[in-house]
Amino acid sequence: MVNLRFIARQMTGAKRQCAVFILCVALSMITLVSLGSFRESVERSLLQDAQSLHAGDIIVRSHAALPPPVEKEIDALVRNGQAKSTRFWDFYSVVMKVKGEGSLLCNLKVVEPGYPFYGRVVLRSGRTLAEVLQPGGLVVEQQLLDRLRLRLGDPLKVGNATLVIRDVVLQEPDRPVNFFSLGPRVFVAAADREALGLIGLGSRVEHVTLLKLAHQGELDTVAARLAAVTDENRVRVATYKNSGSRVKRFFDNLLFFLNLSGIFTLLLSGFGIQSTLFALLKEQERTIAVLKALGAKSRFIIGHFLAVTLVLGAIGTLAGLTGSFLLQRFLPALFSGLIPAQVTLRISSGAIWEGMVIGLLVVLLFTALPLYRLKEVKPRAIFGKEEAARLWNRSTWIIAGLGALFFLSMVLVRLRDLKTGLYFMLALVGLILVSYLLSSLVLLLLRRSAPKNLAFRQALKGLFRPHNASLSIIVTLSAALGVIFSITLVEKNLDASFIESFPAGAPNVFLIDIQPDQKEGVAQLLGPGTTYYPIVKGTVSAVNDTPIDPEQERKSRGDNLGREMNLTYRNDLLPDERIVSGEALFNKRWGSTVQVSVLDTVLKMHDMKVGDSITFKIQGVPMTARIASIRTRTSSGFTPFFYFVFQPDALSGAPHTIFAAVRVDKERISSLQNQVVARFPNVSVIDLTETVVVFGRIMGKLSTIVRFFTSFSIVAGVLIVISSVFATRYARIQEAVYFTILGARRRFVLAVFAAENLVLGAVSGVIALLMSQVASLLICRKGLDMEYHPYPADSLLLVGVTTILVVLVGLGVTLPLLRQKPVNFLREQADE
Repeated sequence: MVNLRFIARQMTGAKRQCAVFILCVALSMITLVSLGSFRESVERSLLQDAQSLHAGDIIVRSHAALPPPVEKEIDALVRNGQAKSTRFWDFYSVVMKVKGEGSLLCNLKVVEPGYPFYGRVVLRSGRTLAEVLQPGGLVVEQQLLDRLRLRLGDPLKVGNATLVIRDVVLQEPDRPVNFFSLGPRVFVAAADREALGLIGLGSRVEHVTLLKLAHQGELDTVAARLAAVTDENRVRVATYKNSGSRVKRFFDNLLFFLNLSGIFTLLLSGFGIQSTLFALLKEQERTIAVLKALGAKSRFIIGHFLAVTLVLGAIGTLAGLTGSFLLQRFLPALFSGLIPAQVTLRISSGAIWEGMVIGLLVVLLFTALPLYRLKEVKPRAIFGKEEAARLWNRSTWIIAGLGALFFLSMVLVRLRDLKTGLYFMLALVGLILVSYLLSSLVLLLLRRSAPKNLAFRQALKGLFRPHNASLSIIVTLSAALGVIFSITLVEKNLDASFIESFPAGAPNVFLIDIQPDQKEGVAQLLGPGTTYYPIVKGTVSAVNDTPIDPEQERKSRGDNLGREMNLTYRNDLLPDERIVSGEALFNKRWGSTVQVSVLDTVLKMHDMKVGDSITFKIQGVPMTARIASIRTRTSSGFTPFFYFVFQPDALSGAPHTIFAAVRVDKERISSLQNQVVARFPNVSVIDLTETVVVFGRIMGKLSTIVRFFTSFSIVAGVLIVISSVFATRYARIQEAVYFTILGARRRFVLAVFAAENLVLGAVSGVIALLMSQVASLLICRKGLDMEYHPYPADSLLLVGVTTILVVLVGLGVTLPLLRQKPVNFLREQADE
């Protein structure tokens, strides 16, 4: 039987340790339940509203007009009454004011009647899109009206046509996230499509055909029929069930990184639970020794303390659930601009049960070792005599093995990817191992050091007092801070490369969809210093005669070979390119062989090398080229680059458009855009100074979200610092009393403990900084393909803030211990 009075006495006798234990459990619960509920809310919405998110049952996408066999099959489905169809064309183009100056890059959607089959385009007037969007009219977002200072009823020039603004769009079903748009939405009726003059050969337009089936049971059959009549990679046939919308891909990637952060926080919370329980049991060591002296068995004692931990765990779980409900009110503001309008964030019952089960397992796993160590407490501990226990024995290895298996299972459940899960576990083990090795080395050097300052010398000795968790504190804090520092440094480098400024002379205006016969006229407007790139559309169909599976390629989190590519041709390297493999851009000894130079980024998508062959489909015509060289970029940012570069003879005869890049004074960009659009309505002018604002907003929002959830790891590290102070409470009081007896003032005692915490914080921060510099360098150079800057001033600031935080937390917990009067302490010692 469990003695309830014993349990209550243990909890009331160690209130601080119990509070920290509860906070660690609550922290892990908040992370688990909040992230689990967020994931389920998004997935439930995307599943329930899948038809609305795609506006149809079957979606056929292409970057050009559909091939005749596909058109014929769709016409047959409509004639037979099996389906209804409607089309829309989605692309960017510059619109222009008719009265006065002003132009703006917009995201145009030219729609046929019937769009959308599912969901609803919400207009400010409350009317339907079909009522408002008649020939000659436009529906636009409020942003366009604000930026061009227009009102409803005003004319707007779109391409070659002048149309009238009829209404304002508030929401559309298949574009729930407008966070990434480079311009406001503009709806145009399909009847005005020809008058626009913007959709032609080589235009960057997405052609989308939507089908609504008469019988849902035929969904897969009809989709398979359509897929069977096209063998072109540039045509994709999908259903609303399996179409990977950009919304889903975005949230998959975001949840992937947040889950990594959550698992890391869970691990640190577990260490906090373990450290706090060690502290609690240390204070009860003599009580346990008395119980054993009176005949109590280890099983009886372990059972009662297990009950204590379960009660504390239950209280922590309730606190965590309460925190999760409170946090849920804050999450919509945190994710504002990212969450589709259809998503309602709420606490999921499934996430609660999952969190409770995982929380219970975490408590049991991390309390197993401290509870097992109760067997090693001997009755002689009544007299303060202790025996050092072996850290690693068979039981310790079993517990550690179960913990590793549990966290591997957690990773697989959360990430849903075995390969990625194993990589993450290896990275996590590597992070902790590096932290452990560096921490051990630093502590070894500190143990051997003998500073002249007495307070500092005593502080260093305090790091190695019995049961002090200096090593675990430094390992935990440095690992957690290393993640935070890495995020900060990568964000700083992204800001420097893409947001803060352009390199001197780099282009800040791009012009796309220039037709060959327009190049001379555009050149007159742009003047000297403009670089022109021919663009030929093509897809990769095979590498070394092994076919590329587009669907499999598109499952990649990064870029892939399953999409349509922009190919170009030239004989020279760009100023920011260099050859990393091969003798030159093209090999003269290969004669008439079709050659291609590949950017090294492509090697991350598919294994290939110089001499390998790549088969392309260009305008439906297959062409095999041999890799003559592999290039890399020597700079990063919004500068033009191409994955595949051909010799001019290979592609110059193919239909193509021209892409131009030019550096323009910021004050002249608007004027230039107006001039280009007035003479060449089909040419889109992209102002990169506007683009980087959008990109900066994205990066700022995402980094805020990631940093918010990662900050839980820092909280877990702080709780470990607090639990360590509790674990050495008796030794700290003893030191303070002895210092006082020997004549030391309270100021000296405070300086000793402050210096101890200063060392812990500084060492943790420096180790974290070293690891984060290496990790950030690899992420920027290898992952993001951009230059890396260490930012020494910002890095030192991070270390300084960390050190101050640890000092303040350590002193905040230690100060109450200094109030112990020497007489009372010595009397207690004599009584014992």
